[in-house]
Amino acid sequence: MSRPGQGVMVPVNGLGFPPQNVARVVVWEWLNEHSRWRPYTATVCHHIENVLKEDARGSVVLGQVDAQLVPYIIDLQSMHQFRQDTGTMRPVRRNFYDPSSAPGKGIVWEWENDGGAWTAYDMDICITIQNAYEKQHPWLDLSSLGFCYLIYFNSMSQMNRQTRRRRRLRRRLDLAYPLTVGSIPKSQSWPVGASSGQPCSCQQCLLVNSTRAASNAILASQRRKASPAPPPPPPPAEPAPPPGVPPRSPSAPGAAPTPGQNNLNRPGPQRATSLSTRATIPPGVPALPVKNLNGTGPVHPALAGMTGILLCAAGLPVCLTRAPKPILHPPPVSKSDVKPVPGVPGVCRKTKKKHLKKSKNPEDVVRRYMQKVKNPPDEDCTICMERLVTASGYEGVLRHKGVRPELVGRLGRCGHMYHLLCLVAMYSNGNKDGSLQCPTCKAIYGEKTGTQPPGKMEFHLIPHSLPGFADTQTIRIVYDIPTGIQGPEHPNPGKKFTARGFPRHCYLPNNEKGRKVLRLLITAWERRLIFTIGTSNTTGESDTVVWNEIHHKTEFGSNLTGHGYPDASYLDNVLAELTAQGVSEAAAKA
Repeated sequence: MSRPGQGVMVPVNGLGFPPQNVARVVVWEWLNEHSRWRPYTATVCHHIENVLKEDARGSVVLGQVDAQLVPYIIDLQSMHQFRQDTGTMRPVRRNFYDPSSAPGKGIVWEWENDGGAWTAYDMDICITIQNAYEKQHPWLDLSSLGFCYLIYFNSMSQMNRQTRRRRRLRRRLDLAYPLTVGSIPKSQSWPVGASSGQPCSCQQCLLVNSTRAASNAILASQRRKASPAPPPPPPPAEPAPPPGVPPRSPSAPGAAPTPGQNNLNRPGPQRATSLSTRATIPPGVPALPVKNLNGTGPVHPALAGMTGILLCAAGLPVCLTRAPKPILHPPPVSKSDVKPVPGVPGVCRKTKKKHLKKSKNPEDVVRRYMQKVKNPPDEDCTICMERLVTASGYEGVLRHKGVRPELVGRLGRCGHMYHLLCLVAMYSNGNKDGSLQCPTCKAIYGEKTGTQPPGKMEFHLIPHSLPGFADTQTIRIVYDIPTGIQGPEHPNPGKKFTARGFPRHCYLPNNEKGRKVLRLLITAWERRLIFTIGTSNTTGESDTVVWNEIHHKTEFGSNLTGHGYPDASYLDNVLAELTAQGVSEAAAKA
C-alpha cells in the first residue's frame, strides 16, 4: 500500500495556500511532543477558516466551538497554538488534501485507547487506511508510514507487530473538512467583531485582548535580541515563560503521551535575562524557571504562560531562573578503579546476527501449548473479534492444512480460549521463535526472544554512589549498537536502520537487588529483548533502534528527566517488566 502524498504546503506569511483555482480540503494540524502533526476536528477547522477569512493575522479561540479546547488559542500571525493556563506553545499548520480523500468525505478512522476512548489517527494514516478500505483489501501494513501496526478490516482491529497487542478500530462519518480554492484575501487586523468590527465580548476574547500586547512585546524583544545590533542595557525584571507543560491534546496522540517526555523543541534566539543567579531574587517575587528546550546552545524559553503575562500586565515583578540541568554521567573514572561486578561472571556480552534456523511449523507450535475445546462458550475470540462458536475471522485469509477455521483451543496455563487459526496467524506474523504469548494476559509459553540488532553490552563497578544509595557503589551498564541493515524479523527488511545515542550508559546500585536486576538484564540482552527497531517516541524517527519496554536509568546524579535516582520503586518495577518479557529467576530454573 503506497503512502498518499502529503498536502501541498506553500508558506505565505506563515499560512499555507493551495495553488490558484485548485480545490483543496483544508486540515489544520498541530505538532505534538513526538514531532507528529495531529489534526484538529472538522468543526474546529471550519471555525479557524471562518476567523481566517475575517482576519489573517488574528487569533482563534478554540473553546468557542469545542468545550475541551477552552484553554487553547491559535495566533494566526505566528502560526502557534497557545495554552493559556501553562503557556505552552505548539506550531500549527494549514495543510491541504485532495477533496476525494477521507477528510473531504468526512470519514474519520479511530482506535480505542486504554481508557476506552476513541482516538483519531494522524491524517496521512487515516487517508491510507481509507484508501485500502475502499479497495477492499483484507488487511493493511502501516510499516511504510513508520508504524509497526497491522490493520485488519474483517475484524476492525489494529495489531502491534512486536507485542501482538490488539485494539479495536472504527470508521465513522463526521462533518467534512472545509473546502477552499485559491488564496485567502487579506482583511482587517485583530481583533475581529462578529459583524460590526468591534471586539467580541466573551470572557476568552477579553482575556486574549488584555494579554496580547504583553505576549507581542515578548516576541518583539526576542526578535530584537536575535538581530546583530548591539544588545541594549539589561531591562528591569521581565516576565518570562515557564517551561511548557505538554497540553491535554485536542485529539489524543496516536499513542498516549509518555511520562517524562521533554517538551517540544523549538529552536530560536537566546533571550537575555538581567539575572545571572537565583540568589539575587528578591523575597516575595515569583520565580519562573526557564528550561533549555533544545538541550544545547542558547536557551529559548516557551512564550510566557498566562501566570507570567498577567503578573507583568499588572505591574508585578517577575524574575527568571534557570532550571537545573540533569547530571547524566558520574565523575571521570580511571581504568584501575573499574572493577567486575561481584557474583556476575565476565564484563561483556555480545550478540550477533540471528542465525536463521529451520522455521518451526506454526501449527505445531500452537498445538504444543493448546488443548482442543469441543464445546466453546459463546464469547468473543479477542484476536479476530468473532464469536468462538463461529468460524475464525481469518477464514479465507489464511489457510493451513489440518487447521479448520472453527477449531477452538485453550492455552494450558492461563486457560484463555481462541480459534486455532487465529493463534496460527498471530504466531506467523511474529518472530517465529517457538514461543507463544497469550494476547489477553501476556503469559509466555516457551522462551521468548526479540528482534534486537547485533551489539555489545558491558557492565562493571565504578567507585561512585547513586542518589538514595549512599553506602553502595554503582553498577554501570554500557550498551553499544551500530547502524546496520534490517533483517527478515524487522519492520522493513533490507532497509538501513539508525542507532542514535549509542553508547548508552545506564546505572544500578550495587546491592543484592541491583545485582539480581543486572543478571536478568544480561539474560534479556542475550534473548534480544532490550532494544528493537521501530519509531522513536521522542524524535518520531522511524527505522531506528528504540528501547523495548524494559526501563533503564540513564541519569546518574539526578532525577530531573524521570530516568534517574532516587527512585525507591524502580528496581521492583523493572523486575516486573522483565517478568512480563518472560525473564525471571523462576523461569530460568524451570
